Amino acid sequence: MAVSQEQMTLEDFLALPEEKPALEFEDGVVSQKVSPMGKHSRLQFNFADRVNREAEPSKLAMAFPELRASHGGNSYVPDVSVYRWDRIPIDDTGEIANRFLLAPDVAVEIVSPGQSVTALVRRCLRHVENGAGIALLIDPADESVLSFRPGQMPAVLREDDTIDLGDVLPDFNLTVQDLFDSLRIS
Repeated sequence: MAVSQEQMTLEDFLALPEEKPALEFEDGVVSQKVSPMGKHSRLQFNFADRVNREAEPSKLAMAFPELRASHGGNSYVPDVSVYRWDRIPIDDTGEIANRFLLAPDVAVEIVSPGQSVTALVRRCLRHVENGAGIALLIDPADESVLSFRPGQMPAVLREDDTIDLGDVLPDFNLTVQDLFDSLRIS
């Protein structure tokens, strides 16, 4: 859903106050993210938690849910952004910066009901075009993950396929089935 059809610059957009759900900026147009629902929220939490449990102790990477990342003239709020430890922006006090003006190493988008899958595919392609090593599109409706990488065709992952996070977390061990099993309460 577009909030404003009036063209603006990225700088003008970043000066706007934050809203909930978050506003995003693509091709000069401001739109509002879809509010996450149950499955979306659980998948988002589970993925970020798995990455952080594996990556933070060894200072390899850190996962951030709903973090604004501005790159390529656009400003997105991926459902999960993973940054290698040495790429996490730091402010003057040595703490994590508030503004991330670079693409994540891994960008994760999760399809919510009523959301355009084509728009999310385009977004994943943009993440990769602007520096992300991997973009993942998680689709709860058919329990699949599309993996986008620079210079490669998207790969469809299902069931026992491993979600490979490449150079960011080479030993990351999460299958598509494990991810979607987090939705089941039994």
